[in-house]
Amino acid sequence: MGRAVVIEGPGKLSVVRAEPEEPGHGEVVVRVAWSGICGSDREVLAGTRPEGFVRYPVVPGHEWSGTVVELGPGTDPDLLGKPVVGEGFRNCGRCAACRRGDTTLCAAEYDETGFTQPGAWADELRIPARLLHVLPDDADLRAAALLEPAACMAAAALQAAVVPGERVAVIGGGTLGLLATQLLAASGPAELLVVDPRASRAPLASSCGATGFCSPGAAPGGFDVVVEAAGAPGTGRQAVRMTRRGGRVVLTGLAGHETEPLAPADLVTAAVTVYTVFGAPSRAWTHAVRTFAAGLLDPALLITHEFPLEDAERALQLLSFPDAEAGKVLLHP
Repeated sequence: MGRAVVIEGPGKLSVVRAEPEEPGHGEVVVRVAWSGICGSDREVLAGTRPEGFVRYPVVPGHEWSGTVVELGPGTDPDLLGKPVVGEGFRNCGRCAACRRGDTTLCAAEYDETGFTQPGAWADELRIPARLLHVLPDDADLRAAALLEPAACMAAAALQAAVVPGERVAVIGGGTLGLLATQLLAASGPAELLVVDPRASRAPLASSCGATGFCSPGAAPGGFDVVVEAAGAPGTGRQAVRMTRRGGRVVLTGLAGHETEPLAPADLVTAAVTVYTVFGAPSRAWTHAVRTFAAGLLDPALLITHEFPLEDAERALQLLSFPDAEAGKVLLHP
């Protein structure tokens, strides 16, 4: 008998005994090693996640790593015993968006592990085998639990298409911003600036490959590429202002309440190309996993707290206190 964290509805979280589920055709069962917590999980508990993007009751957990322990009919027998991570979006694989590789823009009804399907805040996870990405046999599964947010930032890095010698800036020194920093550093920029109001993040940013760090008020301009990964009011507009004319901007964050919206005139006069990221398509997952396997991405640098599964509610509360200086928080079933 396993365990799972269940959110029955807003404000209602409990740890329950979970009956083991047999994998169906094309599915596997993964023994969860580590699972991550992010802001969207807090939204699920608080009841503030947008309508249509959660279905209660739900077992959260879209960031995870583990080992395949059971195979359903029609799956590759070589998967058994493999360390893996997995994509969250349960895309249809048949619509025009899926066929061109934009799996996060699938035309089917939204369906994602940890939000509408049972997630990895549990001892075991049942998931379609087609969504798995196999890791090296000696992979650090604790670090690999961050490959889901890393894949989202890999999508940003692929859009940014940095070439060696360019000047690059990342707005945001949190988990997403510093994962983006590591991925962008692998492209060989001449300058890689991290912008964040928390001066305490500077040493960690340096460890992630940043060549400079500054507060938003001191941020210079003229960058070839700016990746916005803060999701705070005004950061999208700041990203455009920091970019040279004709440069590239990648927006990944969502501000809960925008106080400085981007005006069309800002974009036209700057002549910048703006890209946006919504989740991580399969190609971004592949990029993140390969970078991790090559030793160019070390998500473990960002982990600050670990909790047993039974303390999931306390782990969520930790993220609600800015003074806690929490980086990435993991659950360890």
